[in-house]
Amino acid sequence: MTLVEQQDIVVAGAARSGVAVAMLLKRKGARVFVSDIGKISEEHRSRLEQAGIPFEEQGHTDKARAGDLLVLSPGVPSDAPIVRAWKNAGKQVVAEIEVASWYCKSRIIAVTGSNGKTTVVNWLADVWKRAGRSCLLAGNIGTAFSEVVEQTSEEVDVILEVSSFQLDHIDRFRARVGVLLNITPDHLNRYHNQFEEYIASKMRLPGHQTKDDILIYGFDDPVVKDQVRKLSGRPGTPVLLPFSSEMEVPGIFLRNGVIRIQTDRLNEEVLPMKQLALPGKHNLRNGLAVALAARICEIDKGPIRESLSGFEGVPHRLQKVREVDGVTWYNDSKATNVNAVWYALTSFSKPVILIMGGRDKGNDYSELASEIRKKVKLIVAIGEGREAVREQLQGVAPVIWFAESMQDAVRKCYMKAERGDVVLLSPACASFDMFESYEDRGLRFIQSVMTL
Repeated sequence: MTLVEQQDIVVAGAARSGVAVAMLLKRKGARVFVSDIGKISEEHRSRLEQAGIPFEEQGHTDKARAGDLLVLSPGVPSDAPIVRAWKNAGKQVVAEIEVASWYCKSRIIAVTGSNGKTTVVNWLADVWKRAGRSCLLAGNIGTAFSEVVEQTSEEVDVILEVSSFQLDHIDRFRARVGVLLNITPDHLNRYHNQFEEYIASKMRLPGHQTKDDILIYGFDDPVVKDQVRKLSGRPGTPVLLPFSSEMEVPGIFLRNGVIRIQTDRLNEEVLPMKQLALPGKHNLRNGLAVALAARICEIDKGPIRESLSGFEGVPHRLQKVREVDGVTWYNDSKATNVNAVWYALTSFSKPVILIMGGRDKGNDYSELASEIRKKVKLIVAIGEGREAVREQLQGVAPVIWFAESMQDAVRKCYMKAERGDVVLLSPACASFDMFESYEDRGLRFIQSVMTL
């Protein structure tokens, strides 16, 4: 544990994670100051005031540059002027999850990857619940690690969704069980459009594990496979357990349509693949990761089978909204990158009308070309990124229309859709150009569909 008593600590960013870590540090005896370059919400202002924590907003003054430690909320970029100033002064900069980990008494199961994180952590929590095991679900899913860390104990597991932004500034954060799902280009605007920087960020998860820890990784992902190969054999490397839907590996895989675990300690069948609750090859891989992580954490096969066949999924991730006149509408608002859209499209065999666009993150839509040619009859493009969608996919999709709002997009899809079609919101972009969040975007879509 790092002693923070009587230290002067600055927290940059006053959204949920920033406020949570500020309050944690205050309780641990630190002198805390919170600084946000934007406006702080009334709710978070009120919480800081009630806790007696001084703060500033709409810019970082010299107060934000003075202290012993800078703690970053996930929304603060690594190249922000405030971060550069601290680093240039030779002072320590850490992430919110790093601070929370100092006070964690539980085993940490940390899940990262470009796609599938939220589904996997919620699926793991579902397994734990069915097994009667206690867990705390936190991280990049709306509940900050700092909010729950004081509830940790040896009897409770912590299941964390961890983003690349959160991994950027860890120091001693360590996951006893790490799950690395996949690595595809995402958030490259935060990494100077350098895929290598983004990869390095994700690989900080296994990089901070020890030989006593376990890394479960996506063998079918070429980037992950290559990065793990480089790790293998190094001193202190965690135990490496792959999951694969394509070949038999010394971890978890398919044999004759049945999910099977085969490690040094386990050799057993889990469940026929056709009994998996969630559709799509990506959810098969998510399920493999969940099953292996749960068995490694000594959970019996019974609850794992129940969850694999009964888990209903997470809102905004290939969520079936309703069927209208033989047309099925799906909300996949959480698909904020190209790879997530590709996975969504591969889940359907019927003709698709695709709503996509938003705040572009340097996307290369050509990666979707083969699936779009096979399945998509119309793209309705929205938001700031709609011009990029049209420029890159003109001639790939038969028709591309623009829409001014989500309601307008849904109306245009309804006009074009025929019985047997799928209408899919799967944007490949961030939501902040038109909406408060991907959840807000998904809810607006659902509301519009429910009025049809």
